[in-house]
Amino acid sequence: MNLHSYPYPSRRTPVLACNGMVATSQPLAAQAGLRILQDGGNAVDAAIATAAALTVVEPTSNGIGGDAFALIWDGENLHGLNGSGRAPAALNATALRARGHVSVPERGWLAVTVPGVPDAWDTLHRRFGRLPLEALLRPAIAYAEQGFPVSPLIAELWHDASAIFLASPDPALAAWAPTFATRGRSPAAGERWASAGHAATLRRFAEKGLRDFYDGATAQRIAAHSTATGGLLSGDDLAAHHSEWVEPIKVAYRDLEVWEIPPNGQGIVALEALALLEGTGVADFAPRSVAECHLQIEAMKLAFADAYRHVADPEHATVPTDGLLDADYIAARRTLIGDRARIPEAGAPPGGGTVYLCTADRDGIMVSFIQSNFMGFGSGIVVPGTGIALQNRGACFSLEAGHPNEAAGGKRPRHTIIPGFLTRAGAPLGPFGVMGGEMQPQGHVQVVCALADHRLNPQAALDAPRWQVTGGLAVELEPGFP
Repeated sequence: MNLHSYPYPSRRTPVLACNGMVATSQPLAAQAGLRILQDGGNAVDAAIATAAALTVVEPTSNGIGGDAFALIWDGENLHGLNGSGRAPAALNATALRARGHVSVPERGWLAVTVPGVPDAWDTLHRRFGRLPLEALLRPAIAYAEQGFPVSPLIAELWHDASAIFLASPDPALAAWAPTFATRGRSPAAGERWASAGHAATLRRFAEKGLRDFYDGATAQRIAAHSTATGGLLSGDDLAAHHSEWVEPIKVAYRDLEVWEIPPNGQGIVALEALALLEGTGVADFAPRSVAECHLQIEAMKLAFADAYRHVADPEHATVPTDGLLDADYIAARRTLIGDRARIPEAGAPPGGGTVYLCTADRDGIMVSFIQSNFMGFGSGIVVPGTGIALQNRGACFSLEAGHPNEAAGGKRPRHTIIPGFLTRAGAPLGPFGVMGGEMQPQGHVQVVCALADHRLNPQAALDAPRWQVTGGLAVELEPGFP
């Protein structure tokens, strides 16, 4: 991120570099990306290498069987990539309701959608990559083959997930334990863990290409496991998947332009909340004051209410993306922000378990990238011998009849993972993002407000304590608030 014009009101100063940078939640994965930059790769190469390493070292949050989104600054323009997968053709909301379901189950085959991660890597590499794919996957393969020491937080999340999957009677989840609990338990913090199956899958990608996941031997293994254990996912579903280049959406907030991926993602939640705040006096209040937090929280709740009602796959529903950011609509919604907390309803706009990483190189290419299996190891479905845990993004579908996000075959669910990017007067400041389901747009708003309203430097903005709307009138606060 370009630090020009940001003062330094605290000792929380950022790391600075001239020849490139990689930032993510796990140092081993960041080192993988840095190695690629040092070997002559660009920021996109580094992002793919980091993302691949993260599937090994943070399997609780993401994997080969997850989804991904990206924003890429190529030195002159910003590009958006939607790498989310679609529901199996056989998924049918009416049938699920007839079986007594009021929501899509969070675990098991009904929650599985086609994973988009391998094709997202492939699409990025084909358009922007510089080094061969084998070089990008080499660090991840080494971690999977030779093992790595499990970090404390990941060990804790792994332990929590094992309590669910080791006790599950569902035979479709039986392959989880031989893959992720090889000692009959999850690995402890600092314990070395390796995955021969994961390494073998990555080696096959290096040799055969990433589309092997969709129309090669890997696809055949996934489809066969689905057939054998009662899944809906078929070889045709896998073969039909391709990532989509999309036009990023933005709003202006103070002197910044804030960019997100358009629906089916929830980036529009952050943009609507910022648009609502732009017309208030929120910048006049002290950081983390009651007055500031109240305005931010109420704007966020209004934006979430709209997203839950309107955000869906634009290929299967009319999503009012422009309408949700329409100036007159925003002005009308802003009048609902009063002096007291409220539970808002969705408006009627005019028609119209996650890891995050970002990279930058010496040539000015920057990548904002996010991938996820959702809810800790995703669906719990693991393809034997491959290390592939399949995501449960289908749990984000609605079973309400007629809802824009109603579950249906070939449809992408409303998505929680969102990469962000900032520009000022069209010039890039850089990528940013946070992790944590519905916390993501809330984190985006608070980081942007800290940068634009209080002129914090990027590190101080990221370090500042945050609030989180959790439903109804409930709000959680991190330590550090008055």
